[in-house]
Amino acid sequence: MILLFIKLILAHLIGDFVLQPQKWVKDKNKNKHLSKYLYWHLAVHALLLLIVLSFKFDYWLAFLIIIPSHFLIDLAKLHLQNKKNKRWLFLLDQLAHLIVIAGVVEIYEPYLSHYHKLDATMSLLFLACVIAVTSMSSIVMKTIISRWNIENYKNDEDSLENAGTIIGVLERLFVFLFVIMNFWEGIGFLLAAKSIFRFGDLSRAKDRKLTEYVLIGTLISFGLAILIGLLYNYMLGII
Repeated sequence: MILLFIKLILAHLIGDFVLQPQKWVKDKNKNKHLSKYLYWHLAVHALLLLIVLSFKFDYWLAFLIIIPSHFLIDLAKLHLQNKKNKRWLFLLDQLAHLIVIAGVVEIYEPYLSHYHKLDATMSLLFLACVIAVTSMSSIVMKTIISRWNIENYKNDEDSLENAGTIIGVLERLFVFLFVIMNFWEGIGFLLAAKSIFRFGDLSRAKDRKLTEYVLIGTLISFGLAILIGLLYNYMLGII
């Protein structure tokens, strides 16, 4: 049961957060159901499902449930989405996908008849968590903090290209590893080190809004990594 659930989650994470360029997202938001990238996105999910399910015909019902439901959920989000509800619809969209996946797992392997395939399960669980900590968390953070526009307060003249994104991904990976290793002191050290390095930038900026923006982003980043790390440890305890 756990193995099938993680396979389906892994396919979803890769399809939604790794193999979906921003170009596709923008085109879908603009053209809705007329966007060709909406159907390319579904094709990617279909291919990923076939791969993780090893092209087994036994899972034809899972395929027929997940792909059409994914299309309907994405289509509803595209038509209902606006600037005010964008963040909430993003979260509801992901929750709906998870509910569908959980329902499919229940059809094939009822949760009460849970069995173990430890090695494969642990590997897939770890991979799914790494993707969640990196690609998914980056998009979640952008969605949450998009309500604040700080373009007028940022100074990117001396900044490396994509440095902020890379730093965020690396810090979440470190925090995730610290949590699963039960090395909580490392998180405190990492947070202190980041605070020291950012102190100069924030003091030069002399702007409270930028300071608050950085603090919110840091707390969200660390919080997501800790949450995923705790979830990983919890899942290990039940498989």
